[in-house]
Amino acid sequence: MSPLAIFPLFFIFFFNLSLASNTMYNVQNYGANSNGKTDSSKAFLSAWAAACVSTSPATIYVPRGNYLIRNAYFNGQTCKSKAITIRIDGTLLAPSDYNVIGNAGNWIKFEKVTGISIYGGTFDGQGAGLWACKTSGKSCPKGTTALAFYNSNNIIMSGVTAQNSQMFHILVDGCRNVKLQGVKVLAPGNSPNTDGIHIKLSSAVSIMNSHIGTGDDCISIGPGNSNLWIEDIACGPGHGVSIGSLGWKLQEPGVQNVTIKAVNFTGTTNGVRVKTWARPSNGFVRSVHFHHIVMVNVKNPIIIDQNYCPNHESCPQQGSGIKISDVTYQDIHGTSATKIAVKFDCSKTNPCSGITLEDVNLTYKDHPAEASCVNAGGRVSGLEEPTNCL
Repeated sequence: MSPLAIFPLFFIFFFNLSLASNTMYNVQNYGANSNGKTDSSKAFLSAWAAACVSTSPATIYVPRGNYLIRNAYFNGQTCKSKAITIRIDGTLLAPSDYNVIGNAGNWIKFEKVTGISIYGGTFDGQGAGLWACKTSGKSCPKGTTALAFYNSNNIIMSGVTAQNSQMFHILVDGCRNVKLQGVKVLAPGNSPNTDGIHIKLSSAVSIMNSHIGTGDDCISIGPGNSNLWIEDIACGPGHGVSIGSLGWKLQEPGVQNVTIKAVNFTGTTNGVRVKTWARPSNGFVRSVHFHHIVMVNVKNPIIIDQNYCPNHESCPQQGSGIKISDVTYQDIHGTSATKIAVKFDCSKTNPCSGITLEDVNLTYKDHPAEASCVNAGGRVSGLEEPTNCL
């Protein structure tokens, strides 16, 4: 037999061997029901427990259908497997009665997991009832985050849809090496506190090729983050991409080395924003790069707000301690829904420094927009509309 004839046989043998080494755990074999009415939480957790004890790569499979999950906590602390894949062809549904999980904190929670990959599927928080309660002025539960990762490493999430969460859709907290790609987040523009993706106390997080529309920030970046890469994002409706709010606490870790590029904002409240409380703090924001951004009818395309203090809540000197430096805005163009398209309202006690504007072109009603600068220093180069106020 020729070497060319042997090669296909070897490939088939190797392929089958790799399949055999990756054990499949179908949630339906553990009692999961796809009728959308029977609680399948225990079945999902049983499949997780079986995958965890595997010493080889394992796959948890969720077939087509609707699966009601009351609450699920996936703890990876005792997992032997460091390569668990969750493939979802169906939809996971939160209880439609918001009181069931309204004060649970998280609906689906992963903690201390390593090497988890989630491909496909829809996570539906069914939050409309709670949103209506909150806007009615009644006494309501706080609401839960739909999908949360705590203190975890080496996470991949691809092709996932998160929709109609009671509060945050996706939370990354205390994690390292997280890749989110091809993610969709969908919620109405009037849904309260439904941030798309919130990141805090994490490093080496990337968000790529995703579409996010919510009633709050598309992406929000909290304290203690470093080495973030956000690229090829469509944002709208929502409140834009925000670093903050920061500086509520006196002792707070800073935010650094953040790149946000190739983002399209459509009809959002803000574009790229940095927001800090007007309170004493030793935190900071530095080495942030906003590149190749398109604004379409955005109310505040470029904004730094260091005087955030709703209801004048505990802001004694009305001065933010957060030090903002080394922030670059490069190739940002499009339309503003308000006359002032660039607003730098920096701290009187810690003025912004090292602000760079390169090739910024923003218009308002077919005329150059305006800029407003308070306590901000930096430089401008290339095409710049509105005119420089630094």
